[in-house]
Amino acid sequence: MRYIDPHIHMISRITDDYVRMARAGCVAVSEPAFWAGFDRGSAEAFRDYFRHLTDFEPKRAAQFGIHHMCWLCINAKEAENVSLSREVIAVIPDFLEKPGVLGIGEIGLNKNTRNEVTIFEEQVELAMKTDELILVHTPHLEDKYKGTRMILDILKSDRRVKPHRVLIDHVEEHTIKPALDAGFWAGMTLYPTTKCTPERATDMIERFGIDRIMANSAGDWGVSDPMNVPDLIRAMRSRGLGETTVQRVVYENPLKFFLQSRNFNFEPSSEPRP
Repeated sequence: MRYIDPHIHMISRITDDYVRMARAGCVAVSEPAFWAGFDRGSAEAFRDYFRHLTDFEPKRAAQFGIHHMCWLCINAKEAENVSLSREVIAVIPDFLEKPGVLGIGEIGLNKNTRNEVTIFEEQVELAMKTDELILVHTPHLEDKYKGTRMILDILKSDRRVKPHRVLIDHVEEHTIKPALDAGFWAGMTLYPTTKCTPERATDMIERFGIDRIMANSAGDWGVSDPMNVPDLIRAMRSRGLGETTVQRVVYENPLKFFLQSRNFNFEPSSEPRP
């Protein structure tokens, strides 16, 4: 079965991961901008990072028949530095018309601080001015519910924000319903320690259905596995969920959401698998 990983940080993955993903049926990925494993010191460092996302990484992925798309932002973990964040936000429009740039993300909250909220709101403002999709990072573990509620309240208070153009990512059992009830898309991140397993994601699919739900592996610097979406496919099948349901979650739903971006440029590859 072909699938899309709608949130994976390939800059932190070796090329062999592309090989494994392609063999498992991956045809496309989207890579949100995120933390580099350390706090960057200048807007020019982010400019180089955005060049990597928009130029180099699509070429690396294409060698294995995988289409690479991306999102641009300064992430919540680095948003404590407000002055640097504003310099980075000023750089982002230079890249928004690049092919495959889907929108602004992953923006959101990390520790739910005032500075993080300020930069989140300013990046939402950029997305509204440039008519971009938004991908939202929700906090980890004990801060997740509070941070998710803060994010949803901020977005719902801005009448320009159209919920069907926003993906609330890293949802878990206690945050998926508020996101869906507000009309947003929900992303389940299959991450072994701080988010959810394929089995828990399958539980949520059985409970909440498949409308506006997708799943991703994150695949970043931490303990993570870029093969977690195929693991979810197996988990769903083991529960007796039909192929139509599985295909909706791992392929059709990401496509439906991404198609709203003016820079969406994905066409399934006809090249043979490696």
